[in-house]
Amino acid sequence: MLVSYKWLSEYLDLSKISAKELSDQMSLTGIEVEGVEVPEEGLKKIVVGEVKECVPHPDSDHLSICQVDIGEEELSQIVCGAPNVKAGIKVIVALPGSRITGNQKIKKGKMRGEVSNGMICSLQELGYSDNVIPKIYSEGIYYMPEEAVNGNDVFPYLDMDDHIIELSITPNRADALSMRGVAYEVGAIYRQTPKFNDEILVEDTSETAADYVSVEVEDKKDVPAYQIRVIKDVKVAESPLWLQNRLMNEGIRPINNVVDVTNYILLLFGQPLHAFDYDKLESKNILVRRGKHGEELVTLDGETRKVSEENIVITNGSIPVALAGVMGGEDSEITDGTTTVALESALFDSLSVRRTSKEFNLRSESSSRFEKGINHATIGEAGDVAAAMIATLAGGTVVSGKSVGSEIKLEDVKVAVTLSRINDYLGTELDQATVSEIFETLGFSYTVNEEKYVVTVPHRRWDITIEADLIEEVARIYGYDNLPSTLPKGETVAGSLTNGQLLVRKVKGLLEGCGASEAISYALTTEEKSRQFMMRESLTTTLQWPMSEERSVLRMNLISGLLDDVAYNVARKNTNVALYEIGRVFYQDKDPKKDLPYEENHLGLVLSGNTVVKDWQTKETPVDFYTIKGMLDVLFESVGIADKISYEGTKEIKELHPGRTASVKLNATVIGFIGQVHPTIAKEYEIPETYVAELNLQAIIEEENTPLVYQQVSKFPAISRDIALLVDESVTNQELAGTISKYAGKFLQSIRLFDVYQGENIAEGKKSMAYSLTFVNAEATLVDEEINKSLEKVEKALVEQFDVTIR
Repeated sequence: MLVSYKWLSEYLDLSKISAKELSDQMSLTGIEVEGVEVPEEGLKKIVVGEVKECVPHPDSDHLSICQVDIGEEELSQIVCGAPNVKAGIKVIVALPGSRITGNQKIKKGKMRGEVSNGMICSLQELGYSDNVIPKIYSEGIYYMPEEAVNGNDVFPYLDMDDHIIELSITPNRADALSMRGVAYEVGAIYRQTPKFNDEILVEDTSETAADYVSVEVEDKKDVPAYQIRVIKDVKVAESPLWLQNRLMNEGIRPINNVVDVTNYILLLFGQPLHAFDYDKLESKNILVRRGKHGEELVTLDGETRKVSEENIVITNGSIPVALAGVMGGEDSEITDGTTTVALESALFDSLSVRRTSKEFNLRSESSSRFEKGINHATIGEAGDVAAAMIATLAGGTVVSGKSVGSEIKLEDVKVAVTLSRINDYLGTELDQATVSEIFETLGFSYTVNEEKYVVTVPHRRWDITIEADLIEEVARIYGYDNLPSTLPKGETVAGSLTNGQLLVRKVKGLLEGCGASEAISYALTTEEKSRQFMMRESLTTTLQWPMSEERSVLRMNLISGLLDDVAYNVARKNTNVALYEIGRVFYQDKDPKKDLPYEENHLGLVLSGNTVVKDWQTKETPVDFYTIKGMLDVLFESVGIADKISYEGTKEIKELHPGRTASVKLNATVIGFIGQVHPTIAKEYEIPETYVAELNLQAIIEEENTPLVYQQVSKFPAISRDIALLVDESVTNQELAGTISKYAGKFLQSIRLFDVYQGENIAEGKKSMAYSLTFVNAEATLVDEEINKSLEKVEKALVEQFDVTIR
């Protein structure tokens, strides 16, 4: 919301209060000020000039040579290329040595051989954006009013010496989306009551609005309030300069005196209005209803919109002429030929307006206010003031009365609070006189019995409904900076981490020790990505009002977000990527009674590129399945569950390579997966060969981990024996290692697979696997007989179970 300091000064005495001081005080009382801008800052030596003579340039088909009166004894010659320059107009002149927008300096020079003493300016060259400049001046220079004095600075005429205060309005303070709302707010800060100088309505009693139009509202829940006023015999023309300046400084383009009044009232009251050309409606009936399938409407932006039952539309009894609360129709817009205006003032259902504006991607000042809320008490008053202004500025006559389709019944909102409650909340010792004075300056009427206040909240503050709201108002006006600072009281206990938090920290340290970096991805993603790499069946959890389609669904995996991170790095030539993420995924059961998603803590890991970088003495080593599996093995070993973990090949996860993927089991329960991203998926993400793993970290935390037992290093020597096996290629290392561990006896310390071979001299369908077994007896030196007995048992079990050949 942009607030004009000059405009605000019309309602309050700000003569001793600077715009800077005002903005600071507003920020302290809860309405944040983004900044204060003075449009004339950075501009200098820009004056009013009058074109006395204008002739075509002899050497150009688009330039004109102008003799301009800038308040000096002699006329100043300026060459101008604007198509609308002519003799007899007053213009904006940048003198030699002046500065225009962009800190551009204007110098005396020549154009096509003719001297040019400065420049005749458009509004763009003074810093106005294209979307606020009146259309008739958008392609040329701006005409100053006749009363402007030649040679004087242009800034006061254009209100460029005003201070524009930009407010950041939170949704709960939509009352401050109007000049009147801001005036009440500032008045409360400085203990003033704003005085408004609204135009007085004069009606022509010879006719009534009912003679022109009747209004019917189909569903009063959609349209709680709707009324039409009629202004006849209007003459549509350009608005006076003061109104144009006010709108441009507020970021709104002036159109004509009728439309500009509706925008002015929007800013003044926060009440959106719409003006119809009565004759173009071609009907005396206005019906407000829901749209019907197949209906179309050409809106003011020239686009054809297909309306639906989700949209509230204004019709002339049969066909739509406007999207309620969003945008009017092109066929009924105000033009130069308009003579009778039907002025709409209404209240529409905020949810419907929001859906309509989102559906058609039409965000406007009007739709924004209907969505956030408007003052129900001034719906009619705003229409009355607008009608009076149109009659004054356009020379029309206001027909008496209104055609009303629906009216809202206003009920007083009363909220009770006690003085002790206020002081307990704020930590203050405010007395009754201070609190009463605050309520009075806010314009809140009240009764007080002993220390209990019953406050009647004015309708302009529809955000106040409960006791806490009143306490907040007292705190704001008293001053947040005046509230006392106190230290917490009471007993405290030493904080500590839970076992789960300790384990998560340990996991992070382990993975970072293995070379991975932590990543944090968005919990919101697309529906397609949310359903990739899923570990269980689940419904999708979709946001009702997402920021964008890319952030519309809660994730059900961590890998898709990490792959986006890999793609981001690879696109920037960082090809060696090792990332992990610990975060929540969101599952939703198909049981209709369980409508909330279930959150589960997961660990995601992704590797891409090389694990060893090439240099003068080493070859580069790309990451593979066993690189990422080794990291998981380190993790499981460190948290004490390695003996409960097993891996099993799987082809069920379609986003992973079917021959390089395994499910991870804790005891007999699948808690995750590990594997290579399928080449087609990698191509979609635009990443090279990449390996991923995802685990249910919650299951690991809940598992009772084997405690870590420290043992003294044996003083007796360890003995290593190698064993080579010829087995079917379908037999896994996990199966062989499990059997060896089971039958090797109590002195077996470790098993290490050091060779796998398939090829020449090995039968097809077979493979050779070589293991190194280490035996240790902590109490005595092992002898060959003991080792040989253990190996015999192992070999026998391997032959019986896997039909191996001992090599």
